[in-house]
Amino acid sequence: MASGLAAASALVLGGSEEQKSEWLPKIADGSAVATLAIDEGPHHKPEKVETRFEGGKLTGRKTFVLEGMAANLLIVSATGPGGAGLYLVRADDAGVQRQRLQLADSRGAANIEFNGAAAEPLSGGPELVEKVLDRARAGLCAEMLGAAVQAFETTLDYLKTRVQFGQVIGSFQALQHRAAKMFTDLELSRSAVEAALTAIDNDAPDVAELVSLAKAKMGDTFHLVSNEMVQMHGGIGMTDAHDAGFYLKRARAAEAAFGNQAYHRDRYARIQGY
Repeated sequence: MASGLAAASALVLGGSEEQKSEWLPKIADGSAVATLAIDEGPHHKPEKVETRFEGGKLTGRKTFVLEGMAANLLIVSATGPGGAGLYLVRADDAGVQRQRLQLADSRGAANIEFNGAAAEPLSGGPELVEKVLDRARAGLCAEMLGAAVQAFETTLDYLKTRVQFGQVIGSFQALQHRAAKMFTDLELSRSAVEAALTAIDNDAPDVAELVSLAKAKMGDTFHLVSNEMVQMHGGIGMTDAHDAGFYLKRARAAEAAFGNQAYHRDRYARIQGY
């Protein structure tokens, strides 16, 4: 997702023909990994940019960069002579120092320092940053939806087969109500995610609004379904012998990436004029 969607979108939307021809084929065939380096603090706040581009060099710090240790190419937000924008930095540049991180779901990330690293600008300025981030957010929403649906279907199968107190546990009304709640939330989330993806495809004027709606709703739903998966699987759901814990960990990491529910509710409200 970090390379084939987020970073590739930045190159497609803002890269020169030379930049595209150099990096997109490598991203496509897997010979290079690229990623976005956006945030500078513990929370997603892309509008806060202290990293600076001057004289072809980049200076600053980025945090929680997804796949930051594996990346060959870093696409970094920074403020330059023309304002905020995105810049290409080769990860093996002498001015790049990386600190390995491991997220809750065991995926890789890094904190990265730029000390006079050579950089090339992409065209598009602040608008490019938002367009790329919204594509990354929408793609992440689609992944979260797929994972939540699989978690729900696995749980539903368990409710239909697990016998306790002489009955299949899915016959208990309390669990039926909880399953129905998950199903309706998943359907609402699917509509929100599909609306965001369709808006991006059509270059609609309400992309930002629909993407934030989808990310906020999908964060809530995946959180609920992953919690319920652990609860409804009982004791086995609390162990690494079952996949329930992996869904719960992925839900937490995905919620935080590119803005959590609070961030996107606030963004949605601001777009609506509140």
